[in-house]
Amino acid sequence: MDASQIIQNQISQLLGHNDIYATYRDRWDFLYQSYLGGEDYTLAGHLTKYQLETNSEYNNRLQTTPLENHCASVISVYNSFLFRDQPYRDLKGLENNPITQQFLKDADQDGHSLNEIMREVSTWSSVFGHVWLILTKPNLQLATQADELREGVRPYLNWLSPLAVTDWSWTRSPIGKYKLDYFKYIEDFNGSVQVVKEWTPDTIITTTIDTEETQIIERIEEANGLGYIPAICAYNQRSTVRGIGVSDIHDIASTQKMIYNCTSEAVEAIKLDTHPSIVATPNTNLGVGPGSVIQIEEGLDPGLKPYALEFSGASIDSIYKAINHSIDAIDKMANTGAVRASESRTMSGVAMEVEFSLLNARLAQKAASLQMAEENLWKMFAKYLGTTYDGYIEYPNSFNIRDKQSEIAQLRTAKETATDPMVLKQIDKQILEWMELEDDELAEVKQQQEQFQPHMMYGPNGEQRMANTMAEHLALAQQGWVHEGEYNNGD
Repeated sequence: MDASQIIQNQISQLLGHNDIYATYRDRWDFLYQSYLGGEDYTLAGHLTKYQLETNSEYNNRLQTTPLENHCASVISVYNSFLFRDQPYRDLKGLENNPITQQFLKDADQDGHSLNEIMREVSTWSSVFGHVWLILTKPNLQLATQADELREGVRPYLNWLSPLAVTDWSWTRSPIGKYKLDYFKYIEDFNGSVQVVKEWTPDTIITTTIDTEETQIIERIEEANGLGYIPAICAYNQRSTVRGIGVSDIHDIASTQKMIYNCTSEAVEAIKLDTHPSIVATPNTNLGVGPGSVIQIEEGLDPGLKPYALEFSGASIDSIYKAINHSIDAIDKMANTGAVRASESRTMSGVAMEVEFSLLNARLAQKAASLQMAEENLWKMFAKYLGTTYDGYIEYPNSFNIRDKQSEIAQLRTAKETATDPMVLKQIDKQILEWMELEDDELAEVKQQQEQFQPHMMYGPNGEQRMANTMAEHLALAQQGWVHEGEYNNGD
């Protein structure tokens, strides 16, 4: 085998991928396009092409069909709850290291904090089912940590989508623990030039390839002083295949594609209804636009006179019913029916409570996965600093998803019907808990309760209601009600 053939084989191996990657790549592409929407989704051609439809007609339909991006909407709902409060980090001494403080503020050497990176990890693991985290540190052979700090050399974090990680393999130790023994990913891509990085427990190989010229531009091999591969698979939810996660939008993306095609059908149906097709002989001179003149040949057979094809718009209603049904199905799959609704829905109190419970459980599972990934990340970070990590990370695990308006209405109704002082006291306690007051605010309210005098409150539309307790007064005030003095001054 000559030298050129050896190089060709090396390039094929570097640009190749394993069987698992080949199995999932098309699906990952689809999920990526479904989340991004916009031009990426349009160019992917997810509209079904009609028989006998020309390319220009199809491209025009692609450009005029809007995408209602439910994938992005669902994931943004999840993240709004997951990152409403920042995770708590007890790093057990690591936080006193200036390198740690730099890492927390700029985790990727590109200005993004660790919290921002973890939010991206949450987003893209929801899309693909998992992402890879790799923690690396430049090897400049500096003598001390002070030298590294002065030169800005420290561990930094990158997240990699499954589309960039083309090959990996695991080995199982005698004690049953799985470890990566090979990891390959595309580190950079610039036109025809790709930078491919390969990790093993002993070596790190960086190869720059010109795919157009089919040649290796540069190949750098260095020792892996860690003795292991510093990569973590951050799952959204584990599947039965190691290194592959379950996407939050796996089924939602397919339903979104159906809605996209139904929208195109509705647009075409509206066009046919407002601009019907006309059947005419080749020599008929047809005008353009409403009220246009149609000129026909003299002596034309009456049976050949132009006529418009009748179109019944009844099918448009059926299309929109199918679209609304699909949107309801998406909300059921995502457990977001009670929080994504743009208008009031008929849901019983029990149904809404179940919906909130299911969403809370899903979010708690996602938070636990992020917490596990970050715990492993800090263990690797500590090894880079020559120490051990024995702290803990805590992501929120309860998200207090409640319909406050419904709850306060129920409490108000209960208060109006109750007569027992003990029951009324418990209702007031529930109202204060609903308001989620801080300890100092709660103490102030209790002090004001002792001096409280019942008074009339006025709603935004002039409604009147008697506030018999401080809890009732605060609950009404949060909904925009004011006491008599403020109401009269407002008039």
